Order: sequence, then structure tokens, then C-alpha cells
Amino acid sequence: MGTQIKFEDRTWQVSGLVDGRVHLVADDGTTGCVLAARLVAADGFEVLGQATLQVPAAPVWAALPLPARERAMAWLRHIREVETGLPDGPGSSGELRPEYDPQRFTLAEREHAKAKELAALGWTKVSRPTVQRMRLAYQRQGLLGLVDKRSLRASSPSGRTDERVVAAVLEALRQRRGRRATTVKQVIDLTELIVTETYGKGRVRLPARSSLYRLVRVLADPAEPPGSPARTATSPDRAGSGLLALRPAERVHVATARLGIEVVGEDGRPVAVSVTVALDGATGCVLAAVLHPQQAAPVELSVLLAEMAVPLAMRPRWREMLQAAHEGLPERLMTLSARLEATAARLAAVPETLVFDPAAAAVTPWFLTVCESLGVSLEAVTARQGGMRSVAGDTVKVLAAVFTRHAAEVRAAARPGMRPQDNVARQAEAFFSLLHLQDVLDEWITARWHHRPNKPCGTRCCPRQP
Repeated sequence: MGTQIKFEDRTWQVSGLVDGRVHLVADDGTTGCVLAARLVAADGFEVLGQATLQVPAAPVWAALPLPARERAMAWLRHIREVETGLPDGPGSSGELRPEYDPQRFTLAEREHAKAKELAALGWTKVSRPTVQRMRLAYQRQGLLGLVDKRSLRASSPSGRTDERVVAAVLEALRQRRGRRATTVKQVIDLTELIVTETYGKGRVRLPARSSLYRLVRVLADPAEPPGSPARTATSPDRAGSGLLALRPAERVHVATARLGIEVVGEDGRPVAVSVTVALDGATGCVLAAVLHPQQAAPVELSVLLAEMAVPLAMRPRWREMLQAAHEGLPERLMTLSARLEATAARLAAVPETLVFDPAAAAVTPWFLTVCESLGVSLEAVTARQGGMRSVAGDTVKVLAAVFTRHAAEVRAAARPGMRPQDNVARQAEAFFSLLHLQDVLDEWITARWHHRPNKPCGTRCCPRQP
């Protein structure tokens, strides 16, 4: 937030980072949004350094009352017209009104003309000093300086602490979540570092240490104060409770289903295969899907966690491997360029709570250590306990059945003479290797599964296909 960058031969300022997309704003007020992966890979991209934040943080702006935001945006156009002659800033389209021509009138005269105009429009208590005060406030604080300060005084647990400091404390608590060695002092030190890196050194005034201690205590989750370990819920009163997920990656459900297709094993023999899926409880998106030979031993959750946390576009030589895979099969759902773009936009996140069936997934001491370092809580739910876990299992079974039909169609297109409506014994013939089928699954999830029509299932769960 607040970083100045060079992109497409223009200077921009980062105003927000949401779901892998970077929101930008130029000096003339022009806004834009671009995928982070595409931005950093663009020709001429350069980080110019930190600048004064001209737009408020997204959570701060969203928390303001709608009338306060509308009035601030109205003031913004008037201030720009006073300073540059055009409501949308220099270089914008529009007709320059004579009374705001910088070549003919001084800044004081333009402020006086604006005060007369606003008074004629019905604005109360607006004079030339008022316009000057708002213009100077915009220069110091950006858009937030044009907001009526009375709308910023709403009572909250954090009192009158700067919203930027509150946001930094919440981010520090999130980063240190689930680590045994965390202390309040470490959270405060991390908060100071986040504020400095986000807004620049000395630009945001931090409260006294005693006030920061109280703020951390107030904002911390009472169920997980600083220093509490990653939660592992196995008791009957918590497991299978069907808790609602209110934001992406808050609760991720793991389920396994068998595919109706076999793959060619390393020894050349057909091998039955299953798919283990990490399903986001809030959005219903597939965060990770891993194929593996069907086996009695539980699936390693560490592999699934790595698939969720590391985007494909950031993995070494992934583009080259994807290009080679596309050349291997002529029938594809997406072109190579379209798949690269869709994969860059695919959600990747570290889950807050991982819900799994202990009978179908392995939890090793090493995996528990990894979860504790990342702040991931584990919740074991057996298949008999129902709730959201059973709904996720049903969804994965549907996914496995629909993908099996698609894999049969791909195989029929690749092998002349093979038709999707052939008998079951012929359809069961192994054709794909495990890695090849994994690539087909990733493409199918991106191109088809995430775009399928959803039907509400009538319970508190993620959407699923009928």
C-alpha cells in the first residue's frame, strides 16, 4: 500500500491488494486493476519507492458511512478543479471553465470562485477559507483528509487509535497466529514494522507502548490470545459443529473420492486412482486437488497444504512443463495463453482451519509443526459426524464422477476408435500416466468446474453441483 511503481510507461501508486489483484491509482486520478503476476512480469515494471498515500486503506474507506464517502468524492472533484482547472485532473477530457483557468486567475481567486459556486449549489458554511482548508487537507492526507471528521469518531474497541495502526495490529496478530513462542511484545514489534513498510518511516504516529499493549489485548481473539498453539480439535463438542465460513480460506474441508478411471503405473500395470480435494467452505472453490493411487494408508496433508499455499505460476519451470503437456494432447479445453492467465487468477491461500477425516488423512508430528508455524488450526471430523464435512465429501464425489466422464472423452479423442459410450471394460483400460491425468484435472477444474452452475443445497455449506 502506497508504493509507487512504473507500469506501461506511467507512474502509479498501489492502493490495494485483493485476491491476487493489484489496484492502482495514477496522479491524475485514473484507476486500474491488474493481476499481480502479470504486473511484476510486464516489460518496464519498476518499483520507484514509497510515496505519500493519496487513497485510504480499503478497510478504512469501506467502514465510513456512505454519505461521508460521497461528500469526500464530491470535494475531490472541486479541489482538483481549483488546483488544475479540470475536475478529473490534468490531462483529462472536459472543458476548462474560464473562472478556473490557472493561466488567468490566481489560486486565491479560484478558491473564491469555488466558494461562490458551492454556496449557489446549496452547500452551507462554505467560504474561501473553507475551500483552502479542504485543499490543504487533501495535500496532507489524500482522500481521507476530505472526509468529515465526525464520521471517524464512531465508538469502537480500539477507541480513537489511527485506523492504519489498528489494521497493522490485526495483520500482525494474523501472521503470529498459532505460534507458541509469540508474546505481546513481538506482536507490537511486528506492528511497527508493518506500519513502516506500508506507509513509510515516520508518516504514521504510533501510540505509546502501554496503549499498544492494551490495543493488542483488545483486538486479539479471546479463544486464541498471543502465544496459544495451533488448535487441533478432536472433541465431540467441537468436531462436526458445522461452523459457517465467512471469508475465503477460513475453513477448508478435505475429502477423498475414487475415480472411475485407472492410470498406467510405473511398472506398466493399471492402477486405481483417487482424488483428494481441499474445498473452501466460504466460496466452494477447489483450492487444491491431488491425484494419488488408491491405497489403504491415509493421504499426506502436507502435499495438499503445499498445493494450496504455492501458486502454480510461481513454481520453477511450470510454464515449460505446461507447454510440453499441451503439446502431448491435441484436444484442450483452453489455449495455453488462456490457461496461464486463468491459473494466475486462481485463489491460493494458507487456510486458517483445516477440516479433515482422521481415518482418511495422515497427521504426522512434522505436519503439526508446519501447521503451528503457519498458524493453521486442525479440526478432525469423522465421516459419521455429518455437518459440512459430509457435504464436502458429497461434492468431491460429484467432482470425481463428472471428471471421470471428461477424462474418458479426452482419452477417446486421443485414441481413434475409442468412443465415450463404449462398454465399461473398455473404458477402464488405462491410458494416462498419473502426472498426465493430474494436468488434465487441473485444466478441467479451471475451465469447467469453477464455471459450472451451482444449486443451493439447503444447508449451511459450500455450493455444490446437483
